[in-house]
Amino acid sequence: MKQSEKPIKMLLTGGGTGGHLFPAIASAQKLLEMRPGSEVLFVGTRRKMDKTSLGKYNFTSQSIHSYGLKGKSLVEVVKALAVLPVSCLESIAILLRFKPDVVLGVGGYVTGPVVAMAKMLGIPTLIHEQNSIPGLANRKLGTLVDRVCISLPDSGNLFPSQKIVLTGNPVRKEIVAASQKVKEPGKELTLLILGGSQGAHGVNLLVADALSKILVPEGMSIAAIHQTGTQDEQWVKEQYRQYGVKAEVSAFFQNMAELYSKADLVVSRAGATTLSELAVMGKPAILIPYPTAADNHQQKNAEYYAGDGGAVIQVEKATTADQLADQIRTLYHDKEKRESMAAVMKKLGIPEAAERIVENCLSLVK
Repeated sequence: MKQSEKPIKMLLTGGGTGGHLFPAIASAQKLLEMRPGSEVLFVGTRRKMDKTSLGKYNFTSQSIHSYGLKGKSLVEVVKALAVLPVSCLESIAILLRFKPDVVLGVGGYVTGPVVAMAKMLGIPTLIHEQNSIPGLANRKLGTLVDRVCISLPDSGNLFPSQKIVLTGNPVRKEIVAASQKVKEPGKELTLLILGGSQGAHGVNLLVADALSKILVPEGMSIAAIHQTGTQDEQWVKEQYRQYGVKAEVSAFFQNMAELYSKADLVVSRAGATTLSELAVMGKPAILIPYPTAADNHQQKNAEYYAGDGGAVIQVEKATTADQLADQIRTLYHDKEKRESMAAVMKKLGIPEAAERIVENCLSLVK
């Protein structure tokens, strides 16, 4: 077997949200496709999101004790700093047992100690930044790692220029496959509502009211697919039932490729991974950025896709249910506008992002 075809061992670290996990999963899938027989280990947090998402793909995973620093209270910061030596020792133990050929960090506070200890042990390291404004862990690691893969051009300003590679943001292979199929036109408009992996109460309120109290009573033929997060699932279901809205409602969906394929229009937060998936799928979107996202990065993410006309932005605090209904109504009646937005989104998508990241990983393996 040629050196260029040998299986390798890759350790991926990050997590806490689907936005961090799903690009890691996509990268792992692509590695196993490109180098059959390779081994992958995920090192993440003990959060339910990490376990649920990874469990579907049967990847081996481990966790370390680690806590975030940014935006935390003094007590929480002291706790995080006190645990940091433990995080580093646990990371070293995992690295020495697994002996990875390369370590890829995808963001989130757990990334810091794992990638830093890998570098200390002489293991090739990369990070991948999904957002337009890098998170704290990736910002600190940018000067340490061998290479920095970015999804959006703007984030490159905050990393050493000689390390930057524009790869795009990986999306899972089932979504890439779904993007190649032509959607059959339906009799009704299918509206997909996404609040991110944690749900979004503000989005849920706006959309549920816009559909239930304004659009459906007007006789508009809309079918909703609504991801609510755990806390809002029941009341959203009840409101739709009360007003006769045709809707599929769940706290969290696993079959995203199927749901994207059904959607004619999407109302969503502006997390980087969701936006990358919408772009690859070519879906027009109304974006409602999370108003308290760190460094307002969701607003910056949204502006990148809205800049050329692929999406429209609604600022949550300045938007009423009537205003959101106006926006949905306009796009409902203007199929040509939806199609032009879809074409722009498709142009901004990078379906080969996972392959680019894996190629960069392989180039660092001796």
